[in-house]
Amino acid sequence: MDINCLVTGMYHQLFAESTFSEEEEEKLQVAFSLEKQDLHLVLETISFILEQAVYHNLKPASLQQQLQSIHLDQDKAEAFASAWVAAGQDTIEKFRQRVLTPQKLETIGWQLNLQMAESMQAKLKSPQAVLELGVNNEDSKNLKKVFVEFSHQELFEFYNKLETIQAQLDSLT
Repeated sequence: MDINCLVTGMYHQLFAESTFSEEEEEKLQVAFSLEKQDLHLVLETISFILEQAVYHNLKPASLQQQLQSIHLDQDKAEAFASAWVAAGQDTIEKFRQRVLTPQKLETIGWQLNLQMAESMQAKLKSPQAVLELGVNNEDSKNLKKVFVEFSHQELFEFYNKLETIQAQLDSLT
């Protein structure tokens, strides 16, 4: 598998609003000799580049030039441009036809659950954080509550993603 196949596959995965299955991710890990975390970083980076190409309605040559200006290898930049030639206009049209109803975060609540082991001899503790997010649509008055449960590791990963988002927002201002 080469970068052309991966980028083209990402177009289909990204814009079909589905992700790679575990089996597909394992095959990608083997094909590119990557650890799972590194593969996710590559996929997120490709996704970001493609989303930006859609948002800015870039021409393939401009996309390739911009990628090369940030020191992406020429063959990889060409792979993005080729995939953009093949699927770019259709992708932009699909995004134009979407009906978006933005949701706004209104409230945030949280609680910590700590489950202790049942045996007196076992000292195993299993902490879980539960976030309660109150969201609503702009055209609705009803607050919808979404509950998300995190283990320590999941909460740490979520925190790191929020830090990345915050850094990107800060770089825009």
